[in-house]
Amino acid sequence: MPTRELAVQVDEVLRNVAGKHGLRTALIIGGTNPGPQVRQLKQDPHIVIATPGRLIDHMEQKHVSLSNVGMLVLDEADRMLDMGFEPQLKRILSFVPNDRQTMLFSATMPDEIAAIAQKYMKKPFRIEVARAGSTAEGIDQEVFIVKKDEKLDLLGRLLKEYKGAVLVFSRTKYGAKKIATKVRSMGHTADELHSNRSQHQRQNALKGFSTGKYRVLIATDIAARGIDVDDVELVVNFDLPSQIEDYTHRIGRTGRAGSTGKAISFAVPEEKDDIAQIQNMIKLTLPIKAPCGKKIETIRASEGRPGKKFGHSIHARRKVSQQIRHRVSRKRR
Repeated sequence: MPTRELAVQVDEVLRNVAGKHGLRTALIIGGTNPGPQVRQLKQDPHIVIATPGRLIDHMEQKHVSLSNVGMLVLDEADRMLDMGFEPQLKRILSFVPNDRQTMLFSATMPDEIAAIAQKYMKKPFRIEVARAGSTAEGIDQEVFIVKKDEKLDLLGRLLKEYKGAVLVFSRTKYGAKKIATKVRSMGHTADELHSNRSQHQRQNALKGFSTGKYRVLIATDIAARGIDVDDVELVVNFDLPSQIEDYTHRIGRTGRAGSTGKAISFAVPEEKDDIAQIQNMIKLTLPIKAPCGKKIETIRASEGRPGKKFGHSIHARRKVSQQIRHRVSRKRR
């Protein structure tokens, strides 16, 4: 699992299912006391749910062996590569038996994932359940072209217009904290979810949002994939994502299980090329509005300059971010 939140969620579901059949699970994630995890591993669990770094920690300390693994599941594999976990994944794969079943789940199929599948899987069979980049039909999407210093005011108006649960995505953890403070000052219950928070704080934020304690959750992309919260009325991309593929993962937090939802993205004027590329990916032309709500010009995919990478200025930050994540991935256990 790429994130602790996703691992916790999967563990909760598996315990409800597996426990009825006498199957034991162990949850192995960073940010928590390893003692209880060691005790779980000593009970010889049938299923281990883990993030890569902490699993390797336990392997190095001889708390767990992968020599008897009969089934290996890599969930959100592309996300794990984005987060700098490729060395850990390859190390884990080198310790599991050759004679095993391997299932690899990935929202996208970059060359790195294809290479892992080719090297570590026997005659891999690919199943595609939806076209890459497609979005749920029940999600109503639109874009506001807005100046950076006008985003908070626009968010405030949206929070008055939409009365249900709202998930707001910020590109940075510092931005998420600032937005959360502002939203609370508007009189809304809100919490934040990002890597600067402790595991306990992150779990409380997610639980509070899912139970209705907090109406608004402001998150970085740590929450974009795999986090299943029911009845999110509105997703707001306060900042466009650093990676174009994350757009579909973000807005997919609403309109789930056949329900309807709303997704609104804020874009500064110089990000029109990014909106064009998002439209090209999802094969839709999105309504474009001014902050006042008036419809303005349509942005076509062809407007993106040939050969320009998604979020030219954002792309540079993405490369730096990936380098940093790669250096600190050992600490995220």
